Amino acid sequence: MKIAIAGATGRMGKMLIEAILNASDAQLVGALEHGSCTQLGEDAGAFLGKKTGVLITADIAQALSDAEFLIDFTRPEGTMAHLAVAEKTATKMIIGTTGLSAEQIASLKKASEKLAIVFAPNMSVGVNATFKLLELAAKMLNQGYDIEIIEAHHRHKVDAPSGTALKMGEVIADALGEKLDDVAVYAREGHTGERKEGSIGFATIRGGDIVGDHTVLFAGDGERIEISHKSSSRQSYAQGSFRAARFLQSQVAGLYDMQDVLGLRK
Repeated sequence: MKIAIAGATGRMGKMLIEAILNASDAQLVGALEHGSCTQLGEDAGAFLGKKTGVLITADIAQALSDAEFLIDFTRPEGTMAHLAVAEKTATKMIIGTTGLSAEQIASLKKASEKLAIVFAPNMSVGVNATFKLLELAAKMLNQGYDIEIIEAHHRHKVDAPSGTALKMGEVIADALGEKLDDVAVYAREGHTGERKEGSIGFATIRGGDIVGDHTVLFAGDGERIEISHKSSSRQSYAQGSFRAARFLQSQVAGLYDMQDVLGLRK
């Protein structure tokens, strides 16, 4: 698999590059960064003390010229710029970027009419297994239980709640026959009154170097059930991204997520 990486000097980008260099069925062919990056022109493997022959560039077309796949865990505006070029180069995309607007997601859907894309808020196999567990739990605990989603990430994360937390909320709301926008509570402050029955609450923690912790609490009278996933390394995201790329090898077009990749779709 000939793969280009967007955000090549970031934490996730470095993890992906290292994983590619250690994979028997993957080859690094492109490394993208923004135009003000101080490491433009350097070898993408320099941080590992390795020479890959792939130089970090801000030229999207150049980075994608030989790429079958682009793995993108950057910012919404960057992902949209990459998508515009990927459509022209027919480079399939694996997108883990969070915080996309409804308009930007609509652009993904439009592009997927001709381009194969995996778009998921979390590429971890474990997280996507957790989504399935939450769907089952929500259907069983659909009466008499209050639902709260607590997520924690490192101090550098710029969006809140996390894309994974929002996806958890969507999975639960869908299982309950609701739309998340109609039942979500994202903030509480001051005299809020009693908790509204049927609502799904969110709590956000930012600090240190926390990779990603998510807990869904089903709180009933006399008991509570907690379903948690905790990431100690971004390695799980890298391996999930590779599974997504392997899945896309047989896809010509379409917008997919990790439930499709893992065969968990209904």
